[in-house]
Amino acid sequence: MLDASTLQFLFQLAKGVARQFGPNCEVVVHDLASNDPDSSIVAIENGQISGRKVGDGPSHAVLEALRGGKGTVEDHLCYLTRTRDGKILKSTTIYIRDDDGRPIGMFGINYDITLMLAMEDALKQFTATERDEQEPEHISRNVSDLLDELIAQSVKIVGKPVALMTKEDKVKAIQFLNETGAFLITKSGDKVCKFFGISKYTLYSYIDEAKET
Repeated sequence: MLDASTLQFLFQLAKGVARQFGPNCEVVVHDLASNDPDSSIVAIENGQISGRKVGDGPSHAVLEALRGGKGTVEDHLCYLTRTRDGKILKSTTIYIRDDDGRPIGMFGINYDITLMLAMEDALKQFTATERDEQEPEHISRNVSDLLDELIAQSVKIVGKPVALMTKEDKVKAIQFLNETGAFLITKSGDKVCKFFGISKYTLYSYIDEAKET
């Protein structure tokens, strides 16, 4: 886990940022050092925005950090995310690193700009992002929702329903899930096997085959 002094600083920082920008600003702290992707949130302010609370699971950025190593993940500034109930958030993700450069924590800011986007012409400069994304990333409430979203994305990448997928299509979908860190989620293999109609042995075979390609 993060050491006590670092956690205390992040807790104070989260509270200060949330108080500064008001109830439309969610601030969340993830502990990556515990290696427990099922409950990475250790502090959250204005959690009503995304519906999350302390003890809830990771975001895509957390899985990316847990799967990667030193220098493989970078801070993600001013991008768009979407909550399950449709709110659009302007988000920033900053990684906290140890002396060796490995990410051990994550500090996230999510500002609800839903109403502002309705007045986009007048507030265009405020809502502008550093990169033009076609589709905002989703913020999941728990690991089960996150896994469902990743599976749905894998199907979208293949471009056809599971019933019509060939072996090569399923290997491609499994490769996406492996690369996004889906299999770091507890019991994700069982859910993926059931969804694609394959055995555990076949799943591991597809993962190996995807690595080779």
